[in-house]
Amino acid sequence: MPTLTVILPTYNEEAYLEAALRSVRFADEVIVIDSYSTDETPEIALKYSDLFLQRTFDNFSSQKNFALEHATGDWVLFVDADERITYPLQMEIKEAIEKETHEGYKLSFPHFFMNRFLNHHSSDVLRLVKRIGTKYDGLVHEKLNVSGRIATLKNPVLHFTYKGLDHYIEKRESYAWFQAEQLQKKGKKASLFLLFFKPTWRFFSSYILKGGFKDGIPGLSISAVNAYGVFSRYVKLILLNRGMR
Repeated sequence: MPTLTVILPTYNEEAYLEAALRSVRFADEVIVIDSYSTDETPEIALKYSDLFLQRTFDNFSSQKNFALEHATGDWVLFVDADERITYPLQMEIKEAIEKETHEGYKLSFPHFFMNRFLNHHSSDVLRLVKRIGTKYDGLVHEKLNVSGRIATLKNPVLHFTYKGLDHYIEKRESYAWFQAEQLQKKGKKASLFLLFFKPTWRFFSSYILKGGFKDGIPGLSISAVNAYGVFSRYVKLILLNRGMR
């Protein structure tokens, strides 16, 4: 049977990490790539992983690509510390890599916010791939590149996405800087049209088209903060282009 390596990036994840590592014990190899955590993350990682690596963080792609260089499995599954691989999903993953009918699989991530999973705020993300030829690109919302056929597994990942509203807004802020830097490198400029249209479209897409309104107040909150994140991205692009950071 093909072998599986799990790669899990961390930074100060002591509250979440142990449960995540326990949920991937079915893998043949578990690698934790840490950005020099200052809490108990390293101790927990050393207890449950086969290989513990540390590297100064520069961007998400570089961290994961560094860990990929040390992986030995035929397949690689990328998992974050706030995610849990349920038993049904474990069985589905094992079946998928044994059949080898595809080169990669997307996993479903219904977001957890305000103590509930949001069924209409979910993402399908490529996370399970054949190791050979796989590479990440991009600074934030990094893209996993794989050649071949892609399918989506049925069982969702338990994703405890946000620790609270403040954490969610903080996360959007940090992502906005990375995204603004990417846009600047491409020579992009912000305009009043983009500042208005892009956030408005993001809210409409999240809350109306994707059915976020069915998730009640949490769905409204997520949609609003997502729109703010897009607005913040273009404001930060203006600041970068004017040399104000």
